[in-house]
Amino acid sequence: MASSQSYSKHARTDPSMHFFVFPVLLVNLGVAIWIAIHFRHDYPYLGHWSIVVSLALLILAFKCRMNDLKLQDRIIRIEERLRIASLIPADQHRHIPELTVRQLIALRFASDDELPTLVHKTLTQNLEPKEIKQAIANWRADNHRV
Repeated sequence: MASSQSYSKHARTDPSMHFFVFPVLLVNLGVAIWIAIHFRHDYPYLGHWSIVVSLALLILAFKCRMNDLKLQDRIIRIEERLRIASLIPADQHRHIPELTVRQLIALRFASDDELPTLVHKTLTQNLEPKEIKQAIANWRADNHRV
């Protein structure tokens, strides 16, 4: 079972990506540069090509991570708009589009009980995501994040 989350411990890392894939690809780029420098006379094009391939792999890894996060943000945006619409009075639904994506992402941690109040406070005081997260009293864990 996942440990409980709070403002102080809600950030998530993907160990295989952050501690294996990215470091290996960075080292690979360094090795490719080293090969290009040290074997430039024997294999001039091989060194350049290995740098290009190393950069392509590094960019691919970053793009995969960024696309995962963008998709997650889109899903959170839809999910939170639906959740907010089900928890606030109908006459306030017209204000839901005023919430920014970053605010919606921060609001996902609020419990159903405190969400309506926090949405109102966010809209009236234009709270930043950090302020929203700090204002949450009953933290709703999100253990399915990318």
